Amino acid sequence: MPFSGANLCAQILFSSIGFVGFAYGKKMRAWKPMFIGLGLMAVPYFIADTAILWMIGVAGVGGLVWFRD
Repeated sequence: MPFSGANLCAQILFSSIGFVGFAYGKKMRAWKPMFIGLGLMAVPYFIADTAILWMIGVAGVGGLVWFRD
């Protein structure tokens, strides 16, 4: 797994946002944000390419904003 600065920043950023989305979904009993947040927390473990990680992370954050209700 490459440990570049951009990759590490993406891992920390999207995992943190995923945790907040998971906690929000659990508190509000909304399954969509909960599962999207869980996915954002898990994706950095499986994606090693920095550009793909950023694209999936931005799409996941967009999904959290879109499906927050």
